Amino acid sequence: MENPVNRFKAGLRDGRHQLGVWNAIPDATVAECLAACGFDWIVIDGEHGAMEVTDALPALQAVAGYPAASAVVRPAINDWVLIKRHLDQGAQTLMLPYVQSRDEAEAAVRAMRYPPRGLRGMAGMTRASRYGLVADYLRRAEEELCLILQIETVAALERLEEIATVEGVDGIFIGPADLSASMGYPGQPEHPAVIAAIEGAIGRLKAVGVPSGILALDPDFARHCIALGTGFTAVGVDMVTLQRGMTALVETFASG
Repeated sequence: MENPVNRFKAGLRDGRHQLGVWNAIPDATVAECLAACGFDWIVIDGEHGAMEVTDALPALQAVAGYPAASAVVRPAINDWVLIKRHLDQGAQTLMLPYVQSRDEAEAAVRAMRYPPRGLRGMAGMTRASRYGLVADYLRRAEEELCLILQIETVAALERLEEIATVEGVDGIFIGPADLSASMGYPGQPEHPAVIAAIEGAIGRLKAVGVPSGILALDPDFARHCIALGTGFTAVGVDMVTLQRGMTALVETFASG
């Protein structure tokens, strides 16, 4: 059996823009519904909300039924134990939050790889290797693994190029909400200074040849980021869409 191709990684490599969405509701039915909608990538979010490692597995299985969609798992922290667990249960792309330095980026890369190039623990009977049926998985696993690092503070932004150009980093995700707080504008990701920092980061990443991504719920700003050069852009969050849609429905009937 061959190691499954990571379509998200291939898309980054080919320079094809990929449209994404956030899955924060810890139920595989929601992940499957999002995959059926036609998004290129779906973040299974374990950093915020109730999504645990054990919730990610059924979500991965649900998304796998839709060949056009790729699952991107976001662990709670850049931790080699969490990374190992998510990789073993079949995550091929990880998005790691709050990376602040080149050292942290290099540690993340090592956690993605088996020795001697890294420190990922060996296990044979895992979903990642199709329960031991993928030929030579231990030697070739990293070929189809993809690592995205989140830049979401002023300190990280100042070190953007040295973080982004670490060998083994496949892309950088810019976190507008945390960045706005770090810049002194909490809850104001649309502040002109924050927008300028985001625009500058997209340009800087483009200059060093590293794909950039972002979550932008405002359609106009999302299109603006895509025009500037983001390679993977998330445009929705399941909880936000649910809340807004249901609130609008109530208001429709409340108004008579």
